[in-house]
Amino acid sequence: MNKKQKKKLRRILIALALFVVFEALSITGVFDLLPYGIWVEFVAFLIPYLIVGHDVLARAWHGITHRQPFDENLLMTIATIGAFALVLFPDAEPHMAEGAAVMLFYQVGELFESYAVGKTRKSITDMMDIAPEYANVVRDGELVQVDPGEIAVGEEIVCKPGERVPLDGIVVSGRSQLDTSALTGESVPRVVEEGAHVTSGCVNMTGMLVVRTTAAFENSTVSRILELVENASEKKARTENFISRFARVYTPIVVGLAVLIAVVSPLLLGHSVSKSIESALIFLVVSCPCALVISVPLSFFGGIGAASRTGILVKGSSYLETLAAVDTIAFDKTGTLTSGTFGVVAVHAREGIDKELLLSYAAHAEAYSDHPIAMSVVSSYAGTIDRDKIDGVEEHSGQGVSALVNAHRVLIGNDTLMQGAGVDVPNCHLIGTILHVALDGDYLGHIVIADMMKDDAVQAIQALHEAGVKHCVMLTGDREEVAQAVARELGIDEYRAQLMPQDKVRQVESLLESHEGRGKVAFVGDGINDAPVLMRADVGIAMGGMGSDAAIEAADIVLMDDKPSQIACAIRIARKTLRIVKQNIVFALAVKIVIMILALPMIGISTMWLAVFGDVGVSVLAILNAMRCLRVQK
Repeated sequence: MNKKQKKKLRRILIALALFVVFEALSITGVFDLLPYGIWVEFVAFLIPYLIVGHDVLARAWHGITHRQPFDENLLMTIATIGAFALVLFPDAEPHMAEGAAVMLFYQVGELFESYAVGKTRKSITDMMDIAPEYANVVRDGELVQVDPGEIAVGEEIVCKPGERVPLDGIVVSGRSQLDTSALTGESVPRVVEEGAHVTSGCVNMTGMLVVRTTAAFENSTVSRILELVENASEKKARTENFISRFARVYTPIVVGLAVLIAVVSPLLLGHSVSKSIESALIFLVVSCPCALVISVPLSFFGGIGAASRTGILVKGSSYLETLAAVDTIAFDKTGTLTSGTFGVVAVHAREGIDKELLLSYAAHAEAYSDHPIAMSVVSSYAGTIDRDKIDGVEEHSGQGVSALVNAHRVLIGNDTLMQGAGVDVPNCHLIGTILHVALDGDYLGHIVIADMMKDDAVQAIQALHEAGVKHCVMLTGDREEVAQAVARELGIDEYRAQLMPQDKVRQVESLLESHEGRGKVAFVGDGINDAPVLMRADVGIAMGGMGSDAAIEAADIVLMDDKPSQIACAIRIARKTLRIVKQNIVFALAVKIVIMILALPMIGISTMWLAVFGDVGVSVLAILNAMRCLRVQK
């Protein structure tokens, strides 16, 4: 609890202690034995009432004087003062205790609400702690701390163990483990060494790192995240906006109805004035819209907080609401379902040839090339490359490489290179880039290079189908056979290949037209060319770790760990949030309407204590239900 909450709790406890004492005196009849006992009781209950409720009275008066009177403070003020005022009607039962109790329990509900909001907000405000306070940089031969905003792109910074990485960059030297949980929700540390990309906001755990920055602070990952978090509350859900408008209209209507009950009932129906006023007061207490006004925004806020804890940034509750209705998801391929980096997926050696020998010759021949395909061959070789054995390296543009390795002529490349050397090559059933390897004119085998599938890509599609997503579509600029192979491996329902960026927009628009009036369409991408499609879809989802700034800016939801399997988790959070919101709306309205009907003078069953439950009790139950949004099942 913060200082303000503790102060309110002390007031409530003091008022509650006095209330219990005075209620005991009332029940035992002590006040009846005193001269002017009813007025002594009146003053007695007024003490805890003012101790606990003076701020509510002040807020109600402030609303009246500033021409914004119709809120729950006014309802509470009228109802509780009215309960005390019933002492002026000799034929009415005194309700001073109920008046004090309504204010007391209302404040208990407000304290509970404040605590719940604070607990929910903590999930998001914890994210704000990722902002680094300083960066270590060598200036004039000394290591000094400077503001991260002063560091230029390309400058080298030093990250000590226990410090946050202040800027995005590439590790120049050092080896360490990074705690990325604040960004991705992933509890397992990530090992980084020379050449690895590091993201601002992560905590350096074990070793010292020297990092060359790749982005200015205002464009760094941590700055983008903080901006997303700060702006999240601006995009309210339709349900949230409806409740806000509902409360503004509802409150004056309720006050008007209460006045009608108090005035019309005695005049037209012959009920006693005191009974009519009591019914009107009960009507006012139970009609307070606190349960809806508090629980609906709290539910959405809790859903956004739960998502942020798992590394999913939702830019507003409106997107959470839309995501809950998604039944079709279109994916970009490269960088979304695949890692976007080349890797060796298979080594097919000729019979009698050892695979490691094949890889050794291939890696030595490619050792001096900086082409991504060549680098993937070199990295897949587990042995040590002896550059002294390499000579006569020759690049054949668009075909491959030839080199002398240990005095043997090695050819590595495509069919054209092999045909030119008179080497026969077999067909390979796998999809990807095929690198054939020949040694002194003899065919050794081939290596298959392909864009590596993300570890959780298959699981992601399966989880989405289990979550009720009916249609998963892959939109890619790749060749037909590559798209077909990836779609088959992942279990994608449909794919469309060889698309230009503008073609992807048209494909998403086609999906939107076919879903008009039904479920929503989401698009998942990571590149600059995906930005128009992300903006056009009902919900745009971007990869936040390695995704482009344009994609992150255009998207409504950002996955900080780049894992497509997180999409199913986001959908579950969204649907759970909407389910809880609807439960609270139905429950609150149903209970209040029943008690309000029972409070009418012609029925007269409701009591002030029942009204207290209808207001404070329902609010507390709705808040408890809303807090369930914070719990996440991955």
